[in-house]
Amino acid sequence: MKNKAKSRRVPGVVIFDTTLRDGTQAEGISLSVEDKINIALALKKFGVHYIEGGWPGSNPKDAEFFKRMQKISLKPSKLTAFGSTRRKNIKASEDKNLLQLVKAKPDVFCIFGKTSLLHVKEALLTTPGENLNMIKDSVKYLKKTGKEVIYDAEHFFDGYKENKTYALSTLDAASMGGADWICLCDTNGGSMPEEITLMMKEAMGSLPEMKFGIHAHNDCDLAVSNSLAAVSAGARMVQGTINGWGERCGNANLTSVMVNLILKKGVGIKNIGAKEIKKITKTSRYIDEVANIIPKKEQPFVGCSAFAHKGGVHVSAVMKNASTYEHLTPESVGNERRVLISDLSGHANLKARGKQLDINLEDKEKLSEVLKEIKQREAAGFQYEAANASLKLLVKRIERKMPSFFDVKSCRVILEYGDGARKKCEASVKLSVKGKIVYEAAEGDGPVNALDNSLRKALLPFFPQVGDISLTDFKVRVLNPADATAAAVRVFIESTDGIDRWTTTGVSEDVIEASWQALVESIVYKLMPK
Repeated sequence: MKNKAKSRRVPGVVIFDTTLRDGTQAEGISLSVEDKINIALALKKFGVHYIEGGWPGSNPKDAEFFKRMQKISLKPSKLTAFGSTRRKNIKASEDKNLLQLVKAKPDVFCIFGKTSLLHVKEALLTTPGENLNMIKDSVKYLKKTGKEVIYDAEHFFDGYKENKTYALSTLDAASMGGADWICLCDTNGGSMPEEITLMMKEAMGSLPEMKFGIHAHNDCDLAVSNSLAAVSAGARMVQGTINGWGERCGNANLTSVMVNLILKKGVGIKNIGAKEIKKITKTSRYIDEVANIIPKKEQPFVGCSAFAHKGGVHVSAVMKNASTYEHLTPESVGNERRVLISDLSGHANLKARGKQLDINLEDKEKLSEVLKEIKQREAAGFQYEAANASLKLLVKRIERKMPSFFDVKSCRVILEYGDGARKKCEASVKLSVKGKIVYEAAEGDGPVNALDNSLRKALLPFFPQVGDISLTDFKVRVLNPADATAAAVRVFIESTDGIDRWTTTGVSEDVIEASWQALVESIVYKLMPK
């Protein structure tokens, strides 16, 4: 399926990434200096044009980041330092914030100033005239360094609605100071796309020689739409964050903005085209991983559910022609198609998933038997959408093609608590392996870790490859909270041998038993001949 897009008249849009500054203002996100460096390098590798590293005058961490970055090149990307206009009634050369910006030695400066009279009078507590001087003086001072200056017109769209004449005069002040760019900010995220279009055109008409950009927030869930509307109106810079991180409801999600511009609107992004956009999923997930954030599975284009199909009618059609239920190919953004298996699945789902897992399910009788078993087990709480290894083992059991690597005779877990002392956990397992009874015990940081250690200890003499396995993720979900402590739980365990990754699942009213089920299946899956 080919992605069709018509050419537009807005060439060479540039991307200004503020993940490391505005993005870190999101609740629950905290990056170390090392994290910020790693993300900056990932953004450089992807091809982002401006990488805003932080506000060096506001906190020691950002000051340290810029100090470290003086020895690290981001070229051809431009490292940008953020700050504000000078304080009222002082010279720009005496303002500590501006002095810190210069000291940071970035490639580009980006400063914000007030557009709204409400903010001028009630936040800055100054006069409209002094605010204009603050904007002009600050831009002019930074331009004397010979570097590029971007002026962010904070609350522009709200300020425009309050007093159009004054809002435009603040842009004129930035222009007179020598700004290279003026970026219009929908700081409260309350504007509609048609308002963005109208006011962007009005601003550009007032300063026809100036380059304009857009900085949108997502409080109305319109930040991406507003950014696209601004580009259609003539903006050549889009500011935002990877994955939409940001204060309150977040910033414009650059991941979605870039894909839409390139693959949907046919708008050129400087040095980023269809070839580069195939790396967007990998970049998106890496940045979430660095921040220790679970990626949103439903995120457009890059989420693991973006090209996931569950309904039988959908799957049947997609297997014949993907364009029936996909507006673009997953490969075009570096993602992959997934067919989900659940109690809603039909034969088409299972056949398609079988192909992806290299399982032959063409036999109708076998297919019906497998589907019946899956639906019965899912009614009991199992879920196979994300547990591919457990699904494959289930099919092998039904086919009676499952080798008997070992039999579990018993297992036991002992937890010992002392007064103020760290708890101790020991697990023991009794197995039958190749005609021998094996008993082993091991300690661990918790019951699951202790069980894992004892199981592998027992199996290693017979199956050395078990030593390659490590657990990378462990999730527990309570299935029926109303039953309180008697509630059933579902456990997912993700494992890796350094090459492959696989996920297994278990369900029980006992979390240790559910974990044990998933652990055993994880080992068995590794031992299965591929």
